[in-house]
Amino acid sequence: MNPANLPPDARDALAAFAQCTGWEQRTRLLMKWGEHLAPLHPAERCATNRVQGCESQVWLVAERQNGQWQFRASSEARLLRGLLALLLVRVEGANDQDLAALDLADWFAQLHLSRQLSPSRSNGLQAVLQRMAELTNN
Repeated sequence: MNPANLPPDARDALAAFAQCTGWEQRTRLLMKWGEHLAPLHPAERCATNRVQGCESQVWLVAERQNGQWQFRASSEARLLRGLLALLLVRVEGANDQDLAALDLADWFAQLHLSRQLSPSRSNGLQAVLQRMAELTNN
């Protein structure tokens, strides 16, 4: 994917992670990105918004604004919050076709975070992406 075609925050993420020289720096930066997530209201942390298929608890809220989907997410797991934040900046402004075509493994490889994606985390993020698609098709 051409970085010029990415949302601005996704380009910022690529630039930030490209500056990291080691795994520890990437982990710290990943946790900092998790702090960027807007907090969910306690009422939004409900069963309806819980993403099934994640080992950790993950909540996802979708709202349509000006014809584009806006997503908010949260998790109790620090590293997962960082991964969610990076997923959200990648799908910012995406339409249904963009969501369906998104290659999560490629996105996290571009960020040099493939090592962070254990099979269970990868499956969980895929479940988040699938839930995004379900919410946008309703």
